[in-house]
Parts: sequence; C-alpha cells; structure tokens
Amino acid sequence: MATCSRGCAPAVRLCQRLNRLKTLDGDMMETSLKRCLSTLDLTLMGVGGMVGSGLYVLTGTVAKDTAGPAVIISFIFAGIASLLAAFCYAEFGARIPKTGSAYMFTYVSVGEVWAFLIGWNVILENMIGGAAVARAWSGYLDSIFNHAIQNFTETHIMQWNVPLIAHYPDLLAAGILVVASVFISFGVQVSSYLNHIFSTISMGVIAFILVFGFVLADPTNWNQEHGGFAPYGMSGILAGSATCFYAFVGFDVIASSSEEAKNPQKAIPIATAISLGMAATAYILVSCVLTLMVPWRTLDPNSALADAFFRRGYSWAGIIVAVGSICAMNTVLLCNLFSLPRIVYAMAEDGLFFSIFARVNPVTKVPVNAILVFGVLMACMALIFDLEALVQFLSIGTLLAYTFVAASVIVLRFQPEKTNSKDTSTKSPDAKAEVCAAPSEAQTITEDAEEPKQYESFSDKLQLVERQKTRERRGVGQLRAYWEPYLDRLLGDCEPGEVVAFCVMTLIVSSVSLCAVLEFGNEQLQFPVWCFTMLLVIFTLAFTLSLALIWIHEPQRNRQTFQVPLVPLTPAASILFNVFLMMKLSLLTWIRFTVWIAIGLLVYFGYGIWHSKEGLRELQPKDMAARYVVLPSGSLVETVQSIQPDGQVVTSAHQISSSDASAAPEASGKR
Repeated sequence: MATCSRGCAPAVRLCQRLNRLKTLDGDMMETSLKRCLSTLDLTLMGVGGMVGSGLYVLTGTVAKDTAGPAVIISFIFAGIASLLAAFCYAEFGARIPKTGSAYMFTYVSVGEVWAFLIGWNVILENMIGGAAVARAWSGYLDSIFNHAIQNFTETHIMQWNVPLIAHYPDLLAAGILVVASVFISFGVQVSSYLNHIFSTISMGVIAFILVFGFVLADPTNWNQEHGGFAPYGMSGILAGSATCFYAFVGFDVIASSSEEAKNPQKAIPIATAISLGMAATAYILVSCVLTLMVPWRTLDPNSALADAFFRRGYSWAGIIVAVGSICAMNTVLLCNLFSLPRIVYAMAEDGLFFSIFARVNPVTKVPVNAILVFGVLMACMALIFDLEALVQFLSIGTLLAYTFVAASVIVLRFQPEKTNSKDTSTKSPDAKAEVCAAPSEAQTITEDAEEPKQYESFSDKLQLVERQKTRERRGVGQLRAYWEPYLDRLLGDCEPGEVVAFCVMTLIVSSVSLCAVLEFGNEQLQFPVWCFTMLLVIFTLAFTLSLALIWIHEPQRNRQTFQVPLVPLTPAASILFNVFLMMKLSLLTWIRFTVWIAIGLLVYFGYGIWHSKEGLRELQPKDMAARYVVLPSGSLVETVQSIQPDGQVVTSAHQISSSDASAAPEASGKR
C-alpha cells in the first residue's frame, strides 16, 4: 500500500500543479497599465464590438434563408441568451478587475491548465475574427469601386489557386490591420478616441436607417402572399437564434478592459448592460425595418440594407449605408486588436506565456510587444487565407470560454473566501473591523457560556452542542441550515465548496450528453424511441439534480460588487445553451480545434508549467508551525513542521517539562 502511494505521488503532484489556482494578493486596483477608461468609454467599446458587419450582412442572410421576418424574434432569443453570458462576465469583471477576461476568470476558480487552454483558444478566436473582419472590410470597400482592387492585384501582383488559401493576397486587409495596430500601440486613450469616432458615425447611420426605413415601411410585406411573418415556423426561429447569437459576442471586450477602467466595480456591469441593450435594440429594429421595406424573399444577403434602399429608388442612401458599414467594421477591428494583446499580456504576466509579451511601455502604458507581434500575425492571416476558411473556425473558442466563465461563477459563488495574512495591511478599515469583531464575538459567546446554568438532563446538553454545531456549519459552501438534518450524514463531511465543484462538473457532463442525444440521437446514431427517451430522462435528471444540490448550499452574500441573479440557474442555462451551439458546429471545426489544443498543450508543458508564477510561489519557504501535544506523563511535546518544495513534511520535536504545560495555550499557533 505504501509502495502504491509512493508510485502515485508524482501523478498526484502533477494534477495539483495543473489545477492550481491563481492567488490574488494585495490591492487588485494596482496595475502597470493606465486606469483611464470611463463608463462611456467601456459602453462604446461594447457597442463597437457587437454592432459590426453583422448588422448590415447577418440580418439579411438570416431573414432570407432561415427565419423570414421572424428574424426579429430570433434576435430577441439570441439577445436573452447573450445576456446570460454577459451577466457572468460582468460579475467577474467587477469582482476581479484584472485584464485577461475568460482566461483570468478561469484561472482564479477552475485551474491553471484550463485557464491556459481557454486563453489559448481566445487568442486564436481574436486573431481569426480580426482577420475575417479585415477581409470583409476590404471586400466591401472593393465592391464599392467595382472590384478594381481585386482585379489590379490579380493582374499586376499575383494570384494562386490553393485550397483554403485566397485567390489573391489581400494587401488592403493586411495594411489596415498593420495601421490599426500602430494606432492602438499609442495608448488606450488613442484607441478609445478612435472607437468613439467610428461608433458615433455608425450609430448616426443606424438612426438614419431606422427613421428613413420606417418612413418607407410597407406592412403588406408581412402578409401571407409574401409568405407571412414566420414562414419557417418555430424551427426556423430557433435556427436563426443560433446564428444571431454570434452577433453579440463582442461584449467580452468590456471585461478585457477592466484593468484599465477607472471604477471597474460599477463601470463594468453598467457598460455591459447598456451596450448589450443598445446592440439588441439596433439588431431588432433594423431587422424590422429591412423586412418591412422590401419582401424578405427578394433580399440580397451580401448587402441587404443598401440594396433595399436602392430598390425603393433611393440609391444615394446606399452610400450612407456603406459609410456606416465601414465604420462599424472599423470598431469591431479595433476591439479585436484591443482585447487580444491584453489576453496575451495577462498570460505572459502569470508566466504561462513568453515573458517578452508581459513588457509594458512606460510611456503609453500598453503591452506594445503583444500589440505589434499579434497585429502582424493577424495581418498575415488576412493576407493569405480566404474569408470563408477563416469564418469556419470562428465561435468554438468563444462558446468554450462562455461555458467555463459560467461554470466559474457557480464555483466561486459557493467557495469560501481565502484570506491571506500578507494582505492584512491592504484591507480597508471596514474589513479590519470585521476581522477584529470576530474575537469579540467569540469572547462574548465564551462569557455567556461561563455563566452558571443548570441543565435538567444530558439531552439538554446534547441539544446545546447541536445548536452550536449548526451555528458553526452555516458557512459559505456548506449545507443550508434547513437541509442539515436530512443530508448532513451524506454531505456534512465534505469540505466547503467541494460538493458544488463536483456538481458543476456533473452539470457540464450532463449538458454535453443531453445536447449530444438531442442533436445526434435520431439521425446520426439512430437510437430507438425507447432508448432516446430514456437517455433524455437520465441526463435531464442528472442536470436537474446537480442544480438542486448546488442550490441547497450556502452562497456568498452581501458583496459590494455586481452579482449574477438566480445562481445557479442563470449560469446553468448559459452552459446548456453554449454546449447546444457547440454541438451544431461542423466536424472539420472540431478537428481544427483539437489540433490547436494539441499545439497549446505543447506550449504549456514546454514553457508555461515551468515558468508559472504560481508554481514559483509554491517553491517559496513556508512559515513553520508549532503544535503542542499533551503526553500521559503530563509533559508537552512541541512538534515543528515545515513544508519543503517537493511537498514533503519535515518534523522535529522536543519535550517540554510539565511545569511549562500552563504556557501551551499561549504558545500554540504560528511561529
């Protein structure tokens, strides 16, 4: 048995290293970046990240091919689903005002290797997203000039015919990315000013589209002769919602900017709510205008709004729409280039990525190396790859990040706060007062207990002990008082938060299983009806039971920052929806995702695990602790323990005479 334990020790230590959590020491408002972003700046960043080319392209595509005029309802459903994920990001952004977004949130609650993989995938998502937007921006501008840029490049520069590679190098897309990267490297205020300009123009164009579009609206375009309001039924509406959901994925730029916000505790939740509300309103109203102006069957998926004004006899309005589209794509481009280097910086700052990217320019207060290097890499992708090949890989990393952030909210909500003695000096006076209040309260209880009291029987004493035991157990992550008599024997011996963490894992597994059965059970796997129904019931019960077990534990209360409402229901609904969307992705996307994960694991095990600051923290010497044991002879034994870097405990002991026994209570504790 001892041999087995020694053989398993390396594997246990490896698992501990992979799942170690990030320690947040000191004042979380301290940063090497510049805190200068207001609530307005963050709101416009969120709007710019969400209201991009999708407003001018996605609305027409979904309306014509998927949902018809009921695309309005699709955007409503998609907005509600996005709100679930946005709530989770808002809580973390306010509670942990550090850059890194989903990577940071996963690191402090789930574990190191999971955080690295989330950050690794978000990096790829942002690179592909920026390159795809740059290609769309170039193609849209080229179409205004009758494809003169493409024809000149193919004729006078070069062209190639290679699968997954563009037919010609898109120099315009690569050039705009390099120029935007240079501007962003000048500092966060420059990025914010540029975003203000483009967002203001974009919102002005949207206001023009709504006002002029409602003037030209014809309600007969929703009549049955044109197919009606919902020609594809509820299935079309739900399929449209799955597509429209990706129009709202840009709100995470707000959480990525939390380390540069002046007052992140208030600004992050407010900016997230306002920007998501504005984006949803814009998508819903523009969809309404578009399907009322012209019959939905005749929409042009590539330029629906401009074509609608042209067909109504207002070709000049198409120029205004084109200007708004280019400005909207500029804001999305800026948001991608803004958030990507900060995720890289956060990973490098923690030692999980190359340290060169953790350097911050002392003048501009931004990670210039990360901005320029990844801006050039993004430009190379836009130069070489085709837009369709880029778009096929989008979304899987974002959905995975949303899932882990939602799970992290549940884990952290039911996890006791870890206090660090080194942080006592940084605590606020109120916090110190709370710490000082605890001994006073204990002293009061002791004094009350010392008062002479008469107990009629031994059962009265047992009841008193049980009441004190119940009072002690009502901590965060432990069973609620109401459920202790029923479940204490089963769950009472678990550490605080341990049952919740297990239930979150069960929640994710049951969500994946349930969505897989729903998506593949009938067609690909061809389950019999009884088997299909039985699996649905089993996985639904597992999902529901996990939620119930989480709910019967005590959560953290009375926090000063924003908290997600209806936990664990809200994050669980977000997890279920994100997993459902991931199941709808193509097999090729999953293969590419697996390859990228394998490359990320090579980087982590080759560099990150050896340079992790949390790993270096574990190697630092620990405080020595002394314990005193009373021997039958009446003397004391002092046991001194010190934790060594390899996890072994070195113990030394010496005996104290019985005359020193009275000093034991005063001497016990940390040395």
